[in-house]
Amino acid sequence: MNISYNWLKEYLDFNLQPEEVAAALTSIGLETGGVEEVQTIKGGLEGLVIGEVLTCVDHPNSDHLHITTVNVGGEEPLQIVCGAPNVAAGQKVVVAVNGTKLYSGEESFTIKKSKIRGVESNGMICAEDEIGIGTSHDGIIVLPSDVVVGMPAKEYYNVKSDYVLEVDITPNRVDATSHFGVARDLAAYLKQNNRPGVLTRPSVDAFEIEDPTSGVEVIVENTEACPRYSGVTIRSVSVKESPDWLKNKLKTIGLRPINNVVDITNFVLHEIGQPLHAFDVAGIKGNKVVVKTQPEGTKFVTLDGVERTLTERDLMICSTEEAMCIGGVFGGLDSGVTEKTTDVFLESANFNASWIRKTARRFGLNTDASFRYERGLDPNVTIYALKRAALLIKELAGGIIAGPLQDVYPEPAKPYTVDLSHSKVNSLIGKEIPADTIRSILDSLEMKVVAETSDSWTLEVPLYRIDVQRDVDVIEDILRIYGYNNIEFSDSVKSNLSYKTDTDKSYDLQNLISEQLCGAGFNEILNNSLTRSAYYENLSTYPEACCVKLENPLSADLNVMRQTLLFGGLESVEHNIKRKNENLKFFEFGNCYTYDVEKKKEGESLAEFKEDYRLGLWLTGSRVEHSWAHPDEKSTVYELKAYVENILIRLGVNPKSVIFGNLSNDIYSAGLSITTRSGRQLGTFGVVDRKLAKTLDLDAEVYFAEISWTLLMKEIRKNKVTFSEISKFPGVKRDLALLIDNSIRFEEIEKIAFDSERKLLKNVTLFDVYEGKNLAAGKKSYAVSFFLQDEGKTLNDKQIDSIMNKIRTNLEQKINAQLR
Repeated sequence: MNISYNWLKEYLDFNLQPEEVAAALTSIGLETGGVEEVQTIKGGLEGLVIGEVLTCVDHPNSDHLHITTVNVGGEEPLQIVCGAPNVAAGQKVVVAVNGTKLYSGEESFTIKKSKIRGVESNGMICAEDEIGIGTSHDGIIVLPSDVVVGMPAKEYYNVKSDYVLEVDITPNRVDATSHFGVARDLAAYLKQNNRPGVLTRPSVDAFEIEDPTSGVEVIVENTEACPRYSGVTIRSVSVKESPDWLKNKLKTIGLRPINNVVDITNFVLHEIGQPLHAFDVAGIKGNKVVVKTQPEGTKFVTLDGVERTLTERDLMICSTEEAMCIGGVFGGLDSGVTEKTTDVFLESANFNASWIRKTARRFGLNTDASFRYERGLDPNVTIYALKRAALLIKELAGGIIAGPLQDVYPEPAKPYTVDLSHSKVNSLIGKEIPADTIRSILDSLEMKVVAETSDSWTLEVPLYRIDVQRDVDVIEDILRIYGYNNIEFSDSVKSNLSYKTDTDKSYDLQNLISEQLCGAGFNEILNNSLTRSAYYENLSTYPEACCVKLENPLSADLNVMRQTLLFGGLESVEHNIKRKNENLKFFEFGNCYTYDVEKKKEGESLAEFKEDYRLGLWLTGSRVEHSWAHPDEKSTVYELKAYVENILIRLGVNPKSVIFGNLSNDIYSAGLSITTRSGRQLGTFGVVDRKLAKTLDLDAEVYFAEISWTLLMKEIRKNKVTFSEISKFPGVKRDLALLIDNSIRFEEIEKIAFDSERKLLKNVTLFDVYEGKNLAAGKKSYAVSFFLQDEGKTLNDKQIDSIMNKIRTNLEQKINAQLR
């Protein structure tokens, strides 16, 4: 938010320089990103002086130019060639002498000595638009005759430099979204640092109702959405251009002046933080303002000309016949003040923050008013803001304040009550702060002590501090005013014993696997957990009905929580491939979310929702490319399988304890599931289905693996990764050539073998597959190797034959395998 340095000084008398103010505000939590010098007129009218035209004759070589001599207060008058039709001797004018830089939009040019049609010219007599004080180019500026020759033009036009402070307002500090709010915080800082300044709020004592009979009436039907609504009518106003002081203030903070009435509402908004709206009374049918909602589906055209469809949760400001404005968010097409307006109704209201926030998000609107309302405003400031604006309108636009003043406030809000312990203040801050200092800070923050004991205070916190409702909030405020830099570090360290939890172990293992994957050439990515529901349309593996949907999404691209890491990674793959980075290895850790309406339980608000932490791997392109030592080689799903197995092994999962089974779904064109022998699915991997890849314009084949990190951590909770010495006794390898049905998978052979011999059989590998002629239809040949070893002695032939016979018999009985 932009804060004007000069404007700030109107409420607080201080002697800090702009950079010092920025540092002070940053130290008390109002971080100031920068300080920029600004001028109400670009260039600040530097080099322009007041001159008097002494002589004016026609140019001999032109039918419209004049040769003048102009006294600008120097030793000699200047000869200036001027083309303005209204130039004449005796006039007081504005002169740009040689060397002056003038601006035209973003471009600039410098006045130089020159010859015009053969006559020397030393300067320029200026028109309004040439120096930025107006738009007229009908002729030169002619000033009153009593203006002093030689006076700098910036003094005559009272042009002053100002400084704009870019204050970053956090969501909880709505009280600082105005110049007076910032001044109030700065005053507390100055008092604590023994540099007190006087904080002054403009008086509204002059406000009075001049005509008590002709005001607009207010009716509030929805007091939940509108706890307080204040308004006043001003008749016989003259809507016109604002005076320079008001326009300059608004321009300085980046606002465009419109007319005096609208500019006053914007001025008061940025002065004290209370949004106002000015209605043309002629558009208020029935002479009544009704605050209510409209029926679901009602159409309404806003000030920007867009037709919007209302819901029954959108608060509207209406007349007796029609809606005029979306309360606290945006005006209607015909609700504003124009130059034809003669009677004005001023609104100063307090709206429910939640209602305004949801309406603004629903319509994608973000206005200065909604920005403040949706954070929560002080309901007790509405009348002051109303009177302040009414007095300014009366001063700048004339008119009569008509009444009675409307103020619907059925349940007046009370200050927040907070009990504060002195010992807790010192405990949380980590330093003994004297009670007198704390009392002084509380007083400077306008927190009133209503009761006191030897160690505690009962405070009344003003309503504008919506973020201070607990003792810890008060302590935070005390600390920021006392100064974070005033808390010294102790020479001693106080610590307590902290046991490592499952979460800590999971985090450590996550880092371990991240390092392993990075070492294998992977890059870590981080995608938004919000995604588009369109990805899940027509999917059975991740049905759209199981998406956790957002009530008020920022856009259709971010309207659900992700069910899988897949699509975020595919977006990253697409982004890289389009930029000619085609050989990719990505991994990501992240949460996925599902909704299951069947698990909904009465009294358990989150029973139907599930959150699962997962690890995703993506692989595409070439494993080796353009290498002198190795031929080009494309990445394959088998490479991905190796990375998955290495992850399991590194975490202490015995590959024999999991089953890689065939998987058929709409995510993979060919895939495998990773399942424990107890039936728990730890993850899946495979070749991403072509149709899914095409939705992201991916032509390259992408391999994807997704592991449930949550389930994997449960599976290895009691695992310990240990090492064992290499056996002193030799192992024995035996091979079998098996004729089996095409439907038989290697995993079945492996399982039967380990079930047959659990102690001495160490490994089973498939080293050849044959399918073709000389085999019966529906058959294939597997060459399988079995590795046997005893850690305590050398195996003899009798033991080996016994084990192999048992394995062979079980294979024949269970899968009808035959030896070739």
